[in-house]
Amino acid sequence: MSKIILSSDSTLDVSGDLLASTGAQLFPLHIILDEKSYDDGVNITPDDIYANFRSTGKLPKTSAINTQEYIYKFRPLVEQGFEIIHINLGSALSSSYQNCVAAASVLGHVYPVDSCNLSSGQGHIVLEAAEMIKKGMEAPEIAARLRELAPKVHSSFVIDKLDYLRAGGRCSTLAMLGANLLQIKPSIRVNNKDGSMTVGKKYRGKLEKVLVSYVNDQLAEFDNIRDDKIFVTHAGIGDRYVDIVRSEVEKRGFFRNIYVERASCTISSHCGPGTIGILFMTE
Repeated sequence: MSKIILSSDSTLDVSGDLLASTGAQLFPLHIILDEKSYDDGVNITPDDIYANFRSTGKLPKTSAINTQEYIYKFRPLVEQGFEIIHINLGSALSSSYQNCVAAASVLGHVYPVDSCNLSSGQGHIVLEAAEMIKKGMEAPEIAARLRELAPKVHSSFVIDKLDYLRAGGRCSTLAMLGANLLQIKPSIRVNNKDGSMTVGKKYRGKLEKVLVSYVNDQLAEFDNIRDDKIFVTHAGIGDRYVDIVRSEVEKRGFFRNIYVERASCTISSHCGPGTIGILFMTE
């Protein structure tokens, strides 16, 4: 049986004991703020980014993990006889996956997996990988199975205010002002074929009511949802709204585990603090 190490880009949005249970090693993406580079979740937090945005109106740039970084960290493990399963942020969102593939072609024994997702959607794939490793599956089989599972992860979010999308060039000032004036809260859906994001249903009204409708719409869309776990992941929206979403999920009495997570710097910098979503898998 081969020795396998699990690793992941830092954008998986799984933390604490749950992350520890996977044994995954994390590769932080880079946050460029005021011409200084930080490592996501290591020496910068989402709240640091928000404070800077409030004072300057500027967002940081995010940077992928480059090929040489992957090689530098993977090489000692490969030389020790390990095989590596690495879960990447969706390839439509970052060049990290392509860079990891390039590193794997140099080293061998590294199996990059495009999660085709972000945040705790990527986290679902990491958790699945950890279970397969515990079962003693071989690395090539695990990587192949994870690629089959990626399209079964469903991730979406509701955004309260569009300020961060405007600052990042993802919507116009006019659209932002119109949405805020009309109390429009767009849902953002992740395309689980590559990780790209599209605008889903546009909700209107106070956020409390919008979140109830959003949760029910998402869970009613599929009739084969897995009951083992669901993530409620947010970018710092506040306990009141987290409780609304969690309560609405709990009302169904369906999920055995409901995990609440805070989004990483990379995710948070693109959507802003007023963002929350649910992320689950289907059979």
